[in-house]
Amino acid sequence: MQLKKDIRALSLDELKTVFTENGDQAFRAKQVYEWLWKKSARTFDEMTNLSIATRNLLNTHFVINAVVVDDMQVSSDRTIKNAFKLYDGKIVEGVLIPSNTRMTACISSQVGCSLTCKFCATGRMERLRNLNADEIYDQVVLIKNQAESKYETPLTNIVYMGMGEPLLNYKNVMDSIVKITSPEGLNMSPGRITVSTAGVAKMIKKLGDDDVKFNLALSLHAANDVKRNQIMPLNETNTLDVLAEALKYFYEKTGTRVTYEYIAFKDFNDSLQDAKELAEFCKNIPCKLNIIEYNPIEDGEFQQTTPERLDAFVNYLESKNIIVNVRRSRGKDIDAACGQLANKK
Repeated sequence: MQLKKDIRALSLDELKTVFTENGDQAFRAKQVYEWLWKKSARTFDEMTNLSIATRNLLNTHFVINAVVVDDMQVSSDRTIKNAFKLYDGKIVEGVLIPSNTRMTACISSQVGCSLTCKFCATGRMERLRNLNADEIYDQVVLIKNQAESKYETPLTNIVYMGMGEPLLNYKNVMDSIVKITSPEGLNMSPGRITVSTAGVAKMIKKLGDDDVKFNLALSLHAANDVKRNQIMPLNETNTLDVLAEALKYFYEKTGTRVTYEYIAFKDFNDSLQDAKELAEFCKNIPCKLNIIEYNPIEDGEFQQTTPERLDAFVNYLESKNIIVNVRRSRGKDIDAACGQLANKK
C-alpha cells in the first residue's frame, strides 16, 4: 500500500505540479495552499470551493497531519497548558499565557530536548525528534483559537520558548515563521514573535545572515563561564566570549535589540558580584533584561532567590541604566510555567 504524502510539506510550485500532472488546473494549487495556511484547514473536505473529484484526488494521495489537543489544563490565573498529540502519537506541550496587555502563545520546537540544562524539566527528557514546520504552525493556530473562544481576545504574541532548542531545528522553525507571518498564512507581524535560544552561537550568526525580522532572546542565567558551565552544558562549546561575538554580529546585521533571560537562583547567581558580571555582559550590544522567577522542578537542586536579594540585584542593574523587567511566572499550579514543561502524563 502506498503511503500518503504530507501535503503541507509541499511548496506552492510543487502543488501546481501535482494538479497539472493529474489533469487538473494549476490554479487549484493556490486554492489548496490558501486552505492549508490561511484558513488552517484540517481536512480536505473543508475545502468547499474544490470539486468533489479534486477533493477525492487529494484524499487519495495526501494527508494533513493535523496536531490535536490531547489534554488541556486551566490555571487559576487563566493560563492554559495543552498537551498536543502529533500524527505519530508523540506529545509536546504549548501554553496560552494571558496578561493585561497580551495574549501569548508559548510553543515547542522539538519533542523533548538534548541540552540537559540543570534547572529545566524539559532538559531531563530525551530529544525524540524535531517538529515539522506544520506542527509548529498548528500549535499557534490551536492556541489562537483558544484565546478567541475562551477569552474573546486575539492572540498578540508568540514565543518559541516551549520544549526544545529552536536553533537546533533551524529550517523547520524558520519555515513555520514564514507560514505564520506571510500574507498567504496567518499574517502575524514578525515583530510579535520571539525565538529563544540557550546559545547556539553559529546559528545566532546565521539568523543575522538571514536578516530575520523577529526578536531574539538568549537564556543567559549566568554571566561567567564557570557558573554557566555548571547549569548549561552547552556553554562548554559556546562560551560567553563566543556568544558575545555572535550576538554582536546578529545586532550589526539586524539592528534588533536582544533580550537576555536570567533566572535568579538562591545563593548561586543572585549576588551583587553576579549582577556586576551581568552588567558587564550587557555592554556588548543594546539589550534588555528579563529576570525570571524560578519555578522549582521535581528533585531540582535550585531554589528561588529571596525578595531582598532580588531587589538588590535588580537595583544594581538599573543603576547601570539597564532595562530590567521582573517576570512573575504564570501557570505554576499546572506545571505550565517557564522550565516546567515535561509531559508528566
